[in-house]
Amino acid sequence: MQTKVLFTADQIAVRVNQLAAEITADIDADTRPVLVGVLKGSVTFLADLVRAMHVDPDVDFMSISAYSDGFAMSGVVKIVKDLESSLEARDVIVVEDIVDTGLTLTYLLRTLQARGPRSLKVCALINKDVRRIAETPIDYQGFETEEFLVGYGLDFKGRYRNLPYLAAVDDVATLAAHPDALNDVFWG
Repeated sequence: MQTKVLFTADQIAVRVNQLAAEITADIDADTRPVLVGVLKGSVTFLADLVRAMHVDPDVDFMSISAYSDGFAMSGVVKIVKDLESSLEARDVIVVEDIVDTGLTLTYLLRTLQARGPRSLKVCALINKDVRRIAETPIDYQGFETEEFLVGYGLDFKGRYRNLPYLAAVDDVATLAAHPDALNDVFWG
């Protein structure tokens, strides 16, 4: 099984700062936006994004489940953890680690739109539109790839989130059979 660093920590930092500048420029100075992080993968990205923004946003989190075993789509989407704050008449930006098929994000946007926000946008670190089933808007996009990635918040069965870069894995079937197979690659 081979891996390669697809996006370095420095490349990610530059792009996150660019996204933060874009978002800051788009935000009405008289409003305080709500950034909704989609758990768990967005945490690293969201933390860096918030620190790079030149506004003071509210931050809240949701957890959505759409995977039966962390890899294969189950077909059922459900809210596992809901927001604590109201979105009524607020500018909302959903922060995602990766948008793949678009099914989960479509469900999430429909759910959030029903809560009456003034505006609703999406910021995604990774756009993987090669597998897109449901068209979903991405207003702020970090990178685009077809690769299977781990690192910088993206995991495989809860592992490898803490890598400071995004690594492409070429043999997902082997990784599925042996989730700890990359331990030696990443940590020697």
